[in-house]
Amino acid sequence: MHIDIDQDVCIGAGQCALTAPDVFTQDDDGYSALLPGGEDSGSPLLREAARACPVGAITVSETVS
Repeated sequence: MHIDIDQDVCIGAGQCALTAPDVFTQDDDGYSALLPGGEDSGSPLLREAARACPVGAITVSETVS
C-alpha cells in the first residue's frame, strides 16, 4: 500500500489516528503523520481511516510492483 497525507489539506482532526492507531499518529503540531512501518502494517482499518478524514487529506493506493 501507498499512503499519502496532503499536509496542505490536513486540519489535524485526528480521525485517522483514532481509527487506525497502528498506522497513523499526530505530529507535534497536531497534524497527521505515518508511524514507522505504517504503510506495511496491513491494517484492515487503513482505508476506513482515510475515509474518516473530514477533509480528504489521506489517499491510499495499491503499490505497483
